[in-house]
Amino acid sequence: MPVWQWLLDLVGLGLLLALLYGISLIFRRRFLARHGGTFELSYRVRTDRPGRGWVLGIGRYSGQSLEWFRIFSLSPRPKRVWARDLLEYNGRRAPAGPEEMSLYDGHVVASCHYGGEPLEIAMSEASLTGFQSWLESGPPGTDWNRR
Repeated sequence: MPVWQWLLDLVGLGLLLALLYGISLIFRRRFLARHGGTFELSYRVRTDRPGRGWVLGIGRYSGQSLEWFRIFSLSPRPKRVWARDLLEYNGRRAPAGPEEMSLYDGHVVASCHYGGEPLEIAMSEASLTGFQSWLESGPPGTDWNRR
């Protein structure tokens, strides 16, 4: 078989794999949404450089925790899980500089603390309202004097 046919077969295989990957991402998103509503949630992994380190993802409330899934991963398991009782909301701000290009359009950055460590997540205004309500509404027996 000539070399150009091998190359054509490799290009076709690459396109097929890309199509299968895209379909798999769609099915994964549907699967995650079946176990509770999902919303667009970005997480700042690295804070060493201002405005950098953001990773796009999907958030889902699961009982007493907030789960975060990478958007381009095929894993059905969350990459990060934050417990409600260790999460503290400190305020919000608009994306600045390179963050505007790294985050979804219309998202705001929520500054939080998780177990005493700083945490930054970004979501839409409506999702932030839901996040604040979820943090404030605890199950019976919750320590209401918590900050």
